[in-house]
Amino acid sequence: MSWSQRGRMNCSFLLPFLLGIPLLWPYLMATGNCKTEKAEHPGGSHWRVKRDWVWNQFFVQEEMNSTNRSIGQLKYGIDNEKNNYQYKLFGDGAGSTFVIDEKTGVLYAVQKLDREERDHYTLRAQVIDATTGRAVGTQSEFSVRVTDINDNEPKFLDGPYEAIVPEMSPEETSVIQVTASDADDPSTGYNAHLVYSLLQGQPYFSIEAKTGIIRISSKMDRELQDEYWVIIQAKDKIGLPGALSGTTSVLIKLSDVNDNRPVFKTSLYRMNVSEFAPAGTSVGKIMAYDNDIGDNAEMEYIIEDDSQTFDIITNHETQEGIVVLKKKVDFEQQNNYRIKAKVKNPRVDEQLLKYHAETSTTIIKVQVGDEDEPPVFHLPHYVFEISEGRPRGSWVGTVSARDPDQKESPIRYSMHITGSGEFCIDDNGTIFTVSPLDRERSAWHNLSVRAGEQDNVEQISSVPVYVQVLDINDNAPEFSDDYKTYMCENAGSGQIIQTISAVDRDKSIEDHYFSFNLSVEDTQNSSFTLIDNQDNTAVILTNRTGFSLQEEPVFYISILIADNGLPSLTSTNTLTIHVCDCGDDGSVETCSDKDFSARFKTDIAIVVAILICMVIICGLILLTLSLKQRRKQTLFPEKGEDFRENIFRYDDEGGGEDDTEAFDIGELKSRAILRERKTRKTPAGELGSLYRQSLQVGPDNAIIREFILEKLREANTDPCAPPFDSLQTYAFEGTGSLAESLSSLGSASSDQDDNYDYLHELGPRFKRLACMFGSTMQPNN
Repeated sequence: MSWSQRGRMNCSFLLPFLLGIPLLWPYLMATGNCKTEKAEHPGGSHWRVKRDWVWNQFFVQEEMNSTNRSIGQLKYGIDNEKNNYQYKLFGDGAGSTFVIDEKTGVLYAVQKLDREERDHYTLRAQVIDATTGRAVGTQSEFSVRVTDINDNEPKFLDGPYEAIVPEMSPEETSVIQVTASDADDPSTGYNAHLVYSLLQGQPYFSIEAKTGIIRISSKMDRELQDEYWVIIQAKDKIGLPGALSGTTSVLIKLSDVNDNRPVFKTSLYRMNVSEFAPAGTSVGKIMAYDNDIGDNAEMEYIIEDDSQTFDIITNHETQEGIVVLKKKVDFEQQNNYRIKAKVKNPRVDEQLLKYHAETSTTIIKVQVGDEDEPPVFHLPHYVFEISEGRPRGSWVGTVSARDPDQKESPIRYSMHITGSGEFCIDDNGTIFTVSPLDRERSAWHNLSVRAGEQDNVEQISSVPVYVQVLDINDNAPEFSDDYKTYMCENAGSGQIIQTISAVDRDKSIEDHYFSFNLSVEDTQNSSFTLIDNQDNTAVILTNRTGFSLQEEPVFYISILIADNGLPSLTSTNTLTIHVCDCGDDGSVETCSDKDFSARFKTDIAIVVAILICMVIICGLILLTLSLKQRRKQTLFPEKGEDFRENIFRYDDEGGGEDDTEAFDIGELKSRAILRERKTRKTPAGELGSLYRQSLQVGPDNAIIREFILEKLREANTDPCAPPFDSLQTYAFEGTGSLAESLSSLGSASSDQDDNYDYLHELGPRFKRLACMFGSTMQPNN
């Protein structure tokens, strides 16, 4: 049939082929619609065949180790005799996991597949004309399904498990359910069908094979064994050969039930009690034991014969029975007692009553000792009431005691514990107040009153006394908070600016009720008004429009608060209202922020001022030290850099006899020969004359002379000391010195041409003067 003779036709065909799966050999159904369409041909018009593919699924088994294994073959439906057609593969894993033989269309898997990671791939195939490079037909889509093998064992993700079950539970009681999971495909064979079995835990437990529920197989007693380890195994493939398995452990603990009754350790207890023991005295202890634990081991001790003298109190911490005196015993009346006591659990479930049908009993024998009995109070304790604020010496109450002995010795009372000293007691047992009481400070007072025999001071007994202070309305209400109220300048009339409440330290029989009112002065003030909300709060409102921060920055309002006591008390509380410029937002919160900022700035200014003061003080201190240091340097001319400048410093020496700044000359001598004061001449002309004069003139007092010589020796040995003239003892200097006085006071009488070579013999202290006035300086002079 030629191209031009071909007409339109529809055809379908089936392409079977085998896959590489050992157990199941499926085939691929490929159906195509064969259409004959007219198309242009280089030689003229012709008909061209167009084929559409519809592919089914390929199946490949996971975890196969062989690579490049054939999955199936794709066939286009026309002969490829000239090998002009090529098969191309596109989609998931194309080129990496799957490849296709371009000539034959055989599909290969080149990698090991894992169904648990990915169970199917979607691919597309197309036939290309190798000569023209153009597609022969449209792409055909097909999928490759990865079939499952049993390669995953069951796993208990929540293990190990722990469960608690009551002891003595009946058989078939459910304990816990364990669950394992299998990553294999549950639709492929029985790869993920699990069965559970018990490896360890028989014969006390069993497990349901399908559900994994562990049940009790026999009753267990916690007192024999309180926990069990159970090992559970899960197998896939419903336990068939080749199945994989996983295990887990379950710790099953038995909780206690009250299946044991308490039993006494001994059948007889012996105790002793003194006849002067007061009621409530502990005589002895009895003890029973119970194999149960926790609440099930709680015990209750009871006296069977309903004794009027003794009682048993259970200590719930130690589970001991404490035998106590219910009333005083008297040796003269009865010297021994026989008590029968029993013990039981206070709470027992009805189904466990059979275990507690019998109760354990014991005998208690109490021997009474003959003693000189102390006084006995008529009551074991006393409770008195007194209103607060009562004056000093007010009556509180009276306690009473007696001597049970036949001699009936008189009783004296004393306050054993007086707290803070608010109470006292007289010889009759009457308690009085020492000072007014304040309920708000202490509502209860715990006292202890002693009673002692006058004949035997060692016989003392005490009784607790509780004094309750009753409240009176003695505290006025007050603001519940330190209100800081701010108001904008542009506040309108009727605007709420503050909500106030009150508190009262008094204790009210009923609920506190407060009423609020403005004072008479503030009522006449038209700026603000007050509204009582009748719920112990009130609101402050503006009563006019517009306020001025410059004219009235602060308002003070007196508010009267009254309580509902009898009699009612009223207090006056002042509310301060600050006017502020709120700005454009009209929020009073900015006022408080500004107030805080102002306070913060003020604090900073204070800190800065303090720092400046400290800096100034430090500067003054440093300046003073610097001036002192400079003054000290001027007193030592030999340390100066300019020798001539130091010489001129001698112009400021003391004034001789008229100078009294150093010390009182009259105190140093009783009869001193004063030298004649001379007019001052140049140092060069007078130095020799002063030397000679100093050998002749001086004090006739040996003590003063020795004092001056001592100071001279100190000055000569101290290289840092000033010249001897600085001592300002001008009336006595020069005595004992070869150079006589070196002072310039008498220099006017000396000759200008004296020889000063003797200065070289006076030692290092006169070295500079020798250099100035010695023979070396004569030519210059």
